[in-house]
Amino acid sequence: MAVEVMAGICVGRLIAPTYSVRQRFYSASVPLFSPNSSSSIRLMSSWVPFISSFSRILESNRSSYLSIVSAFPPDSNGEKEEEEDFVVVNFYRFVRIDDPMGEVSKQLSFLQGRDIHGRIYLNEQGINAQYSGPKVDALHYVEWLKEDDRFSDMLVQISPSDGHAFPRMKLRYKPSLQEGGISKLPLVDPTKRATPLAPSEWKSRLQAMNTTYKTSSRDNTSNNQRGLILLDVRNGYEWDIGHFKGARRPNVDSFRTTSFGLSELQMEDSDPLAGIDKEHTDVLMYCTGGIRCDVYSIILREKGFQNLYTLKGGVSHYLSSEGPIGWMGNLFVFDSRLSLPPLAYKSETTISEETENGISDDNKTTFARCHLCGYHVHEIRHRNCANPDCNLLFLSCMSCVEKSRGCCCVDCKTAPRLRPVLPGFQRYEKWHIYRDIGVQNL
Repeated sequence: MAVEVMAGICVGRLIAPTYSVRQRFYSASVPLFSPNSSSSIRLMSSWVPFISSFSRILESNRSSYLSIVSAFPPDSNGEKEEEEDFVVVNFYRFVRIDDPMGEVSKQLSFLQGRDIHGRIYLNEQGINAQYSGPKVDALHYVEWLKEDDRFSDMLVQISPSDGHAFPRMKLRYKPSLQEGGISKLPLVDPTKRATPLAPSEWKSRLQAMNTTYKTSSRDNTSNNQRGLILLDVRNGYEWDIGHFKGARRPNVDSFRTTSFGLSELQMEDSDPLAGIDKEHTDVLMYCTGGIRCDVYSIILREKGFQNLYTLKGGVSHYLSSEGPIGWMGNLFVFDSRLSLPPLAYKSETTISEETENGISDDNKTTFARCHLCGYHVHEIRHRNCANPDCNLLFLSCMSCVEKSRGCCCVDCKTAPRLRPVLPGFQRYEKWHIYRDIGVQNL
């Protein structure tokens, strides 16, 4: 006799350390005894006491939970099923949507029953989406969306993932598609935004920085000298793990605090646009996927900057098209992966061409440094502070991780609430997970 316990009933509040493991476990039945017996039954209402007892056993020790997952794969024949290829999909489109609530309802209906997790926001000015899922489901949604003329020619970017990169699905109306109170900006008017440069054009501009152009500064923008500014419109911690050569580290930690070019002061050390000649300086803006630059270029145009250019599709599109030419390090992404190497975006042809030309060697330069000791880190990936009341994203060498118990500073190390030090670069779950099962058991 084979008895199967539905995983969704048994595990209660326990969460696996990665979304992919969690998803497979929740969606499958876990055989407790021989799967090859002649008959099997599923636990029904009469087995509730057994379920409760088994649940308490699982909750008492997380390692037991993980052992069950690995020992009993979710298949009825004792054979391992072929794992699905997961991808992360990113796109946005500024376009007039007359009935955004109706659009939300229509898209929710289409996604019903499809294995997609992520953030999809809509409003009167368009759509902004980042989600993960099995390749079939993820791309089916894109194909369906592109049947609508409003979204037919939007740029869709796809990258690989080991499983779900987001914990759940959120598809809803949101007043601002991007943080920072931008709802009143004329986003749907492309003439108000910067001129987009294709990745190949962007690469040519970068190469020209050392030949045709002279990098702009407060001392060389006079006498009709045309200058150039390479502006990183991301957060400082994103720059820390990867950036284009020549771009200054942005002294901001969220888009809503970005204020480049907005100060009336002529001299502002933290502002690379302060005091420049707005008429004779080309400003090349870049971000991860392009949406920040499109938004911020409208703000800069209103401030009088005349020569604004953005990298179409952002760094992710550039890496997939041109490879890491001019790029140093990894790319920070806002999902459970946190950091992706350029190779994750490149085609085999691009990889081969760059290897032959020796281009990829520059990208191997280790520039990222430990937040605690200042030495170089070899794994370019952030971790969150173990103090949930801090939760700072920071870079750390493994030696400092052990010494600081996963914390970013001495004060956090003595905080009243501390999460366990996670091996590798796993993501923390919600605090109640650790509170309920006891941190000492992890």
